[in-house]
Amino acid sequence: MFKYFPTNYVWNLSVDLAIEMGARIGEIEEMCAPLQDAAKAPDAAGTQAFRETWVRMADKLCVLAEEDEGRGRLLSAGEKYRRAGLYLTTAERLQALNAPGRLEIYRRSLDLFLKGSRLMGDKVQRVEIPYEGKHLSALYYPADGLQPGERAPILVQLNGLDSTKEMKYLVGLPAWLAKRGVSSLLVDQPGTGEALRLQGLTARFDAEHWASRVVDWLETHTDVDPKRIGCEGVSLGGYYCPRAVAFEPRFAAGVVWGANHDWRDVQKRRLAREGNLPVPHYWAHVCWVWGAKDTDEFMKIAENVHLDGVVEKIRVPFLVTHGEKDSQIPLKWAHCTYEQLVNSPKRELKIFTEREGGVQHSSFDNGINAGHYIADWVAETLGGRTAI
Repeated sequence: MFKYFPTNYVWNLSVDLAIEMGARIGEIEEMCAPLQDAAKAPDAAGTQAFRETWVRMADKLCVLAEEDEGRGRLLSAGEKYRRAGLYLTTAERLQALNAPGRLEIYRRSLDLFLKGSRLMGDKVQRVEIPYEGKHLSALYYPADGLQPGERAPILVQLNGLDSTKEMKYLVGLPAWLAKRGVSSLLVDQPGTGEALRLQGLTARFDAEHWASRVVDWLETHTDVDPKRIGCEGVSLGGYYCPRAVAFEPRFAAGVVWGANHDWRDVQKRRLAREGNLPVPHYWAHVCWVWGAKDTDEFMKIAENVHLDGVVEKIRVPFLVTHGEKDSQIPLKWAHCTYEQLVNSPKRELKIFTEREGGVQHSSFDNGINAGHYIADWVAETLGGRTAI
C-alpha cells in the first residue's frame, strides 16, 4: 500500500484509489505536499484542507483544458477534464454529509466526467433505469467490436459503501472486459452515487429488489444477451452482489471483489474500534447511506446485512476474491462465502497475495492484476474471450 500520509489510513486509501483511477503522481505531490500537518487533524479540519488542494488542482486542469479547446485540441482537453473530475470525486468522497458546497462538487464531477469522456471519444454512455418512480443512473460500456444486431454478455457492476459508478469505471474493469468481448453496466445503486445524492434513494439489504429492475432493463437492450448477464460487487458490493444473484435467478454468474459475508459483524467491530474505516465521519456516513436517524437505528438495520442462509441459494458460477492483507474486512469472510456456495456449479476462491499484488481491501493498492484475473474469469464463464 502506498502510504503518502504515515498516520492516516483513510487519506492513503483515497490517494491510492485516485492513482488507480488515473491520477498523475506529480499532481498527487502538488496536492498532498501541503497536507502533512492536516493529515493529523480531526476529521472536519483535515478534510477541509484536503478538499481545498484537490479542488484547486481540478480548477487548474479545467483552465488548461479550456486552453486546449481554444486551440482545437479536444483529445487533450478531454483527458484533463476527466482527470479534474476524478480529483473532485476524491475530494467530495471525504466530506461530511452537510459540508457546504459538497453537492456542487459532486455535480461538477459528474459533468466533467461526461464532458471529458465525450471529447476523448470514449464510448461510455450514461443511462437511466426506471426505479420506484425515479431512476437509477448507470454507465454502459459496450464490448469491443460489437456488430449491429450482435448480443454480447454483460457484467453488472455494483458500488461499495462509498464508491460511485465513475470511480469503478476509471479503475479500468469495463475496458478490460470490453477487450474480452464483455460489455459493462456500472450502477449507482440505492445508497450510492447519484441514487443517494440526487434521488434520495437509501440502501436496502434486499439488493434483489433493485437488481431485478436492472435485469428487466437489460432484457430490453438490443446489444445484450439476456442469458449471459453477470453481476460483480466491490467492497460492500461483496454483500449486495451475492444477495442479488441468490434471489434473482436471471443472473448467470457472480463475482465479489472483496468478500463481505457478514457486514453486521464488521460494524460491531468498528464500534469496538477494530479494523480501519473507509471514510471520515464514518458513523454519520453510514446513517446517511442507510437512512437511519442515529447509530442505534443503523446497527439494527445492519443486523440484516449478512449472507448466512443466502449464498446457499446461488446456483450459478461464482468467483470470490479477497486481498490477503485486507484491513477493513477480515479474510475469514471470503472463506465463509466460498464454503457456503455449496450449490454453485463452478465456485472459486482467489486470494490475492504479494506475488501478484492487490492484497489490500478490494485490491485498491494495485488493482490491475486482480482486475485482469476477474475479467478473464468473467470472459471464460460468460462466453467472452481471453486472447485475440
